[in-house]
Amino acid sequence: MKLIIVESPTKSKTLQNFLGPKYKVLSSYGHIRDLPKGELGVDVENDFEPKYVIPTKARKNLNSLKQESQKADVTILATDEDREGEAIAWHLSQSLTLKNKKTYQRIAFHEITKPAVEEALKNPREIDMNLVNAQQARRVLDRIVGYKLSPFLWKKVARGLSAGRVQSVAVRLVVEKEREIEKFNSQEYWTIIALLKKYGEGDEAKASSSPFAIARVFEAFLIKQDEKPISKLDIKTEKEAKSIVEDLKNAKYQVINIEKKEVRKNPLPPFTTSTLQQEAWRYYKFPAKFTMRLAQRLYETGKITYHRTDSLNLSDTALIAAKKFIAENYGDNYYQFRKFKTKSKGAQEAHEAIRPTRPNFTPRNSGGQASPKDKNEEKLYDLIWRRFIGCQMKEALFNSTTADIEANKCIFRANGQSLKFDGFLKVYPKKGDESKDSSLPFANARVFEETELPALEKKEGLELIKLNPLQHFTQPPARFTEATLIKALETQGIGRPSTYAPIISTIQDRNYIEKDEKKHFLPTEIGLVVNDILVNHFPEIVDIKFTADMEEKLDEIAQGQKEWKTIMQEFYNPFSENLEKKYRDVSKKEFTEQPTKKTCPKCDGPLLVRLGKFGKFYACSKFPKCRYTESLQENALGIKCPKCKEGKVVTKRTKKNKIFYGCSLFPKCDFALWDKPVNETCPKCNSLLVEKYKKLNCSNKECNFKK
Repeated sequence: MKLIIVESPTKSKTLQNFLGPKYKVLSSYGHIRDLPKGELGVDVENDFEPKYVIPTKARKNLNSLKQESQKADVTILATDEDREGEAIAWHLSQSLTLKNKKTYQRIAFHEITKPAVEEALKNPREIDMNLVNAQQARRVLDRIVGYKLSPFLWKKVARGLSAGRVQSVAVRLVVEKEREIEKFNSQEYWTIIALLKKYGEGDEAKASSSPFAIARVFEAFLIKQDEKPISKLDIKTEKEAKSIVEDLKNAKYQVINIEKKEVRKNPLPPFTTSTLQQEAWRYYKFPAKFTMRLAQRLYETGKITYHRTDSLNLSDTALIAAKKFIAENYGDNYYQFRKFKTKSKGAQEAHEAIRPTRPNFTPRNSGGQASPKDKNEEKLYDLIWRRFIGCQMKEALFNSTTADIEANKCIFRANGQSLKFDGFLKVYPKKGDESKDSSLPFANARVFEETELPALEKKEGLELIKLNPLQHFTQPPARFTEATLIKALETQGIGRPSTYAPIISTIQDRNYIEKDEKKHFLPTEIGLVVNDILVNHFPEIVDIKFTADMEEKLDEIAQGQKEWKTIMQEFYNPFSENLEKKYRDVSKKEFTEQPTKKTCPKCDGPLLVRLGKFGKFYACSKFPKCRYTESLQENALGIKCPKCKEGKVVTKRTKKNKIFYGCSLFPKCDFALWDKPVNETCPKCNSLLVEKYKKLNCSNKECNFKK
């Protein structure tokens, strides 16, 4: 009997289903060795030797694996083929005392299908210690930064805070974006749009049921005046806009130029981890962590290839299968062979892109590939399938028309675009197609819009319907979303495919960033303070270039070009010296205390505004003798507490950082609500109304009033 060990029970079950009784497939349930929780676990004085321990929760399973390994003819380590998977395989070989080729084999595969696994079993290899060392380097580096820097934040700011090597850079990006928004000065500008139509096309066009009837009236934008091009901010005031409109009062509109051309739109490449996370957010608002959980399930059940990758490679087998599917379902004229080259900085490990393992299993009729029990899995599979099939299809062709229209020394421009050949858009719903195929999760996607212009001729006169001067204001940069933050991290070379989701999840859990009502990221008060401390006192930790360079060094370790302990030494010595200096030089009061004119109602001592893990609050200056605290009024909602009639309802947070709403006089008054209250009472029971599911509901659970 041969024993195969993988990371997860789902993966082991999938493999066991098609390998049969000659093999026994078991799971390690992730890492079976790690650095200890209660100590640094790295001997910085002895060449950064890690002290690995077996976590309590892994001991029982490890003993079971040892017993099975001793009974087996050979133990096959089949963990994922990336740094993390290679490290798990190495830790297993060490813990199970598998010392040579006679006792164990290492295999890897990009997809969990019978042909791929059988091929891997025929071609075992040794554990790649370069990959293992790259993972060890990242783990040790992150442990040193977190373990050494977090206590500094506890002492100088507040207990419970933590710093992370890569996470802190992500927070900095969000902070700098927010400050860029705060500094932004909006500028007013105007555009002038002419609504035009051909002479003789009147009410009958409006009354027509034809979908093109609405295109008889079209828009043209003012682009020139007195032969001078008009840029975005040239028309600055309403007075200037109205002056132009007045000059055009009795103008005649005539087509002076028509340009027609064919425009080609190429398909996007197949998904990498980063682009999958971005598109899953764009279409479905899936957080990166949730997307990875779904992708993990799809991979482990054999539906898609490995989901942690920055490669755009596609196997010959997959390309042949895509060609066959496209020819049989759409026709030979839709097929176009394409190979994509990875442009991602520091792309690592020669994986494939993310694709369906069986392209003929469509989202709708997947032969069990997209589980009907999990609609979110189905949505993600649909997205992956369409992206892969589309990347092997012909480009879409559009007829593009540009018409320049003259009126009193002013030039207006109208643009039209119509689809000539849909190409890869055959698998991407066009505008309006959702009604035809609304059962598919991806049916609401918008790839392009058609703007139909009527048939125009040069020197043709046009009838003006209306001249619209429109006021605009320049907009500040948009806050980061899950998608744009991941894109920024990837562009800057920060993190790698396996780290984007944990980075974003961690900095939210630590209360350094939060989401606004539109699900955009903004820094919290404590996030701003921690960021500023790190920027001012530990610039290398949050320096984007430094962090990106470190990622490149980790890649070089993975490729066998650098020794990992040398990299640790180069980092640690200056970091440690600076940390010792900052412990001496930095005062806690600089960041966490602000005097006020208020006095403590409990002991009459001066009240301070203090900074804690969850933001600012009033606290007595005589702490710890007096432990009085009070919520800042800036957190108040302007609602009087309905229970004590004295305090105000304020925004609060639990120890686990969950927001709730309670009385400012707590613990004297224990009024609290999970849902956000409004300053309005229920007409039935006089309790406060709360916002819930975009409606107003009574906060009293025994009352069913809704508004």
